[in-house]
Amino acid sequence: MILPRVLVVSRRTLRKNKFVDFVGEYHLDLIVSYGAVPVIVPRVSGVHMLLESFEPIHGVLLCEGEDIDPSLYNAEFSVFSPGELEEIRRTHASDTAIDREKDTIELRLAKLCLERNIPCLGICRGSQVLNVACGGTLFQDVEKEISKKCPRGQKVVHINYENYDGHRHLVKIVENTPLHQWFNHSLEDKKMEILVNSYHHQGVDRLAQRFVPMAFAPDGLVEGFYDPNAYNPEEGKFIMGLQFHPERMRQSDSNDFDLPGCPSAYQEFVKAVIAYEKKLNGFAPMLKVLNFDQELEKKRKIIVRRSLVAKNKHQILSSQESELEAGAAFLEPNTALNLQRVNRLKQMGATVRNASAYVERLKVDEERERTARALMGKMSIEQLYDLVSFYQMMVQICSEALERKLSGLVNEADC
Repeated sequence: MILPRVLVVSRRTLRKNKFVDFVGEYHLDLIVSYGAVPVIVPRVSGVHMLLESFEPIHGVLLCEGEDIDPSLYNAEFSVFSPGELEEIRRTHASDTAIDREKDTIELRLAKLCLERNIPCLGICRGSQVLNVACGGTLFQDVEKEISKKCPRGQKVVHINYENYDGHRHLVKIVENTPLHQWFNHSLEDKKMEILVNSYHHQGVDRLAQRFVPMAFAPDGLVEGFYDPNAYNPEEGKFIMGLQFHPERMRQSDSNDFDLPGCPSAYQEFVKAVIAYEKKLNGFAPMLKVLNFDQELEKKRKIIVRRSLVAKNKHQILSSQESELEAGAAFLEPNTALNLQRVNRLKQMGATVRNASAYVERLKVDEERERTARALMGKMSIEQLYDLVSFYQMMVQICSEALERKLSGLVNEADC
């Protein structure tokens, strides 16, 4: 069985003087358990230019990694004094080493998801990548920029290295959001509050315009957001970011989750991935090899021969009209041919009657092709990649429009 594919970019670490790529297994386990297959994209130089090699992409999970390069959201470290900057780097040594290659790969994937409506789930750093990809900004250090300004009762510890997996803090869930639906049975006394884990020293500052918050920490930090216009798992739509790690909210002595709603983000995400894959397959070209019998093959050759005559501008004699009839007879029973090939054969028949017009069209097409090849040859790799992404997006938009129109025809026929 071929499962839909979810791309996950690895994180690089140093082990025994060697670089090692890894992805947390909790993420992978949940993706597999709900019916998709994770495809790990290695964080190595140049991969960002090879992302088309990972097609088809049915979903993207963005997770774990170092701080995002501040220049990508027009920020500078100058907001901190040299002493504060050194303290941040010393306290969060494992996160503050910027990985520009991972940034580039994940931002390209995030933008691809946003262009094509590919399901995308961002966890922790992944939620920050999504926000930056859409024009949002980040706090470079939550403690320095938020916590010290909060009233005593609103301060939140967002990372505790001494109690790393066990640390929890309150978040308040926004009503009528997916998080509200998933954790509804865990909310007590209508407080709309749950306890979540926390492993970050950065977070969302200005939330991108397309997103709607789903949860806040007591200090005001956004702990979850989604795009309501791109959220319908049954239809293959899912764009969401969570600052906390629901996949790691597990009891220490078992694999049971703290709250029954914890795995829901992955469950709904994979549901959208499966629906998206089915949608893509529904519009994929359906190729069929035709085995012609001897008589049909003879008729096909007649059409081809007459087309060649037309190209050479030979005069067509009226006595040969019977051969055109043979071509028409060939087209009629072969409905298994796709529309493009049928139209092509009809054009070939038409050129027997209008050779000069056909030759002129060929010349125009050839000239257009030469011009296009010359233009493409001068474009950079980056420009070509963007152009491919644009036309892939247009194909997706056309497919969705076609689906809506076909659904309308079906509904009219039912009425």
